[in-house]
Amino acid sequence: MNLRALRRSLILRLVGISLLLLLIVQAAGVVVVQTFIVRNARAQIERSLDVDERVWRWLLDQNAVRLKEASTLLASDYGFRSAVNSGDADTIQSVLENHGARIGAAMTALLDARMHLQATSPSRSPADYQSAIDQAVPALVAQPLGSQIAVVQGMPYQFVMVPMRAPLVVGWVLMGFPVNETLVSEMQQLLSVDVAIQIRDPAGAVSVPVSSLPDRAMSDLRDFRMGGERDVGGETLLVRAVRLDSGATSARALLLRSLDDVVSPYRQLQVLLGVITVVGLVLFAIGSAFMARRLTMPLHSLVDATHRLSQGDYAAPIEHTTRHDEIGNLARSFDRMRLDISGQQNQIRRLADIDRLTGVPNRERFRRALMEAMGPEGGGRPVAVIALDLDRFKHVNGVLGYALGDRLLQAVAERIGMQARSSQDIVARLGGNQFAMMLLGADAASAREMAQRIIRAFETPMAFGDRTVDLSAGMGIACWPGPAQDADTLLSHAEIAMYAAKQRLSGALLYEPSMDLSSAVSLSLLTELRRAVDRNELRLFLQPKVTLTGQPGNAAEALVRWQHPERGMVPPMQFIPFAEQTGFVRQLTLWMFEQAVVFLAQPQVQALSLQISINLSTRDLLDPELSNRFGALLERHGVGASAFCLEITESAIMDEPLRAEAMLNRLSEQGFKLSIDDFGTGYSSLAYLKRLPVDELKIDKSFVIGMAADDGDEQIVRSTIDLAHNLGLSVVAEGVETVAILERLRALHCDDAQGYYISRPLPMDDFLAWHASAAERK
Repeated sequence: MNLRALRRSLILRLVGISLLLLLIVQAAGVVVVQTFIVRNARAQIERSLDVDERVWRWLLDQNAVRLKEASTLLASDYGFRSAVNSGDADTIQSVLENHGARIGAAMTALLDARMHLQATSPSRSPADYQSAIDQAVPALVAQPLGSQIAVVQGMPYQFVMVPMRAPLVVGWVLMGFPVNETLVSEMQQLLSVDVAIQIRDPAGAVSVPVSSLPDRAMSDLRDFRMGGERDVGGETLLVRAVRLDSGATSARALLLRSLDDVVSPYRQLQVLLGVITVVGLVLFAIGSAFMARRLTMPLHSLVDATHRLSQGDYAAPIEHTTRHDEIGNLARSFDRMRLDISGQQNQIRRLADIDRLTGVPNRERFRRALMEAMGPEGGGRPVAVIALDLDRFKHVNGVLGYALGDRLLQAVAERIGMQARSSQDIVARLGGNQFAMMLLGADAASAREMAQRIIRAFETPMAFGDRTVDLSAGMGIACWPGPAQDADTLLSHAEIAMYAAKQRLSGALLYEPSMDLSSAVSLSLLTELRRAVDRNELRLFLQPKVTLTGQPGNAAEALVRWQHPERGMVPPMQFIPFAEQTGFVRQLTLWMFEQAVVFLAQPQVQALSLQISINLSTRDLLDPELSNRFGALLERHGVGASAFCLEITESAIMDEPLRAEAMLNRLSEQGFKLSIDDFGTGYSSLAYLKRLPVDELKIDKSFVIGMAADDGDEQIVRSTIDLAHNLGLSVVAEGVETVAILERLRALHCDDAQGYYISRPLPMDDFLAWHASAAERK
């Protein structure tokens, strides 16, 4: 989408949203007005129907009065009474017919004193008169002054009855007036209301014999049962039902008024509102489009400015900065951003090649320098690269703080730079605690000499106020011409040699192609190790520990062995270090612990009261779920935590001292015995070790083995035993390979010992056999 289309799209969105909101408001207004009109119309019609009902009842009452007066006149006529007394049937029938025709009565009859039919006008059959008598007479007797509606042949009639006295009641005159179109028309002429008479016979059939509505509306009224609203003939009518009688046959008068007729005067108002809405929408759309255009034109210029900025053009100023509205504020913000970006770009160009902490070139600048030295610009002179990784830098950060760690990196960069032979030697920080030096025109021998100079420079501790830090590093050397053909490969070779030097603790190593092969073999071996647990290739071995103090005790150290299906028994040193680097050592530890728990849960082993030592790595101690996992395994197999001694090296504790201390406290609270392994080779202080909940010190085997030939090693062992006993700790010496060393340790009051002289690591079944034979020898 181009900028013009984008602008048009924004205008359409602004106008569309505005129009939509206006339309919603207008629609809400129309709905409110329509609802108000309909509600008022219904209320008006209800009031009119109240009047209609009263007028309807008044008309019926007027008819009743007229019939009553005519009936009274007939009952008091002398000739009629004479004919009744003489039993002149022809005269009686003639009088009834003439008198009824004169007043508009459709039915006239003479009843005797017992309400039996005596004579009728010939307009209806005797059965019709009898039906009328059955429906109307009981009510008229109860209310002589009133009238009663009765349905005869599906037509409602209003009946009145008066007594004929001579002087006693000798009979009754009954007259009926039809409730027909005449009365309905009169009602319509008076109040402009439609009336329909609804008849429901005892069988439930409904008819509408009388109505002021068209015939097509009759069907809509036949099934109407109550008042309310009704759609009749496509017209909405409000209906009021007025009951006309209380007999078996139900007759009702339906008073109907049209809702549409009442609402129709307001239609013009609604049309006018619609016109106003349409005109308002058009005007609003025009105004919104005009305002949106005034808004988007400056935005268009700002978009053009951002394109110039993205292309690196920071010279052209931003337009519309003189406006005093939001657009002006936005334009001024863009202009400040333009100036800031211009300044930052200049600073970035200066810092892109420099490590900001140390001030030396960064990895990318070092890489480009290598490419230039190995390219035509270098003139074909040899190049050597030294990659360097500081030892224990993470420990410095954790113990002394990151601020001192940053100062240490700055001091390292300065000290390495002081060894440079000339300005052509480049020192760079590759990242973290890794540095590199490029030696132009140097061969392998010159590179080794430079590496030794750096090692000697690191021999002097670095002082930061009252703190001093000892430095050491692993260094790798790679040279060109050589196996590497480009700068990236040359730097990679130097780093591979550096990692090999750190693993072998060799100070500095020159890259050899076999290092790549060793890395590939190790990687392949580690991949297979991940499957070894599932394939049941790992084996748990136990190396016995014996007590030297005469106290009872049975103990052993658990060691893992890998029975590879193709390589045979793989030495631990070929896979344990890589497992620690990748974190897979945690799975190994859990596997060893579970195998030892299962072994201790066996009945024949429970009788031995055996305690097994398990080694924990740094990654194990930093696992927050370690104690929970151990506890779950112990609970599952019913083994107590006191059956285990957990061995931790000093270096594992000092990598993350606070987290390690917290985990050791949790393990100690669970009941595990804790031991410091390889004591004497780490960097921990005695003050820190005293805080730890340890129960045992394990003297490193290098000191134990050296006791036979070096008095200094024996002094270290003696001092360690005395120190441990003074701290209330027991001591285990590993590496016991001769009887002389064993007896010497016994003389020094060492508590326990283990080593090849006592026994090599044994499979679990062989360990049980060894233990049984050792018990017999005792």
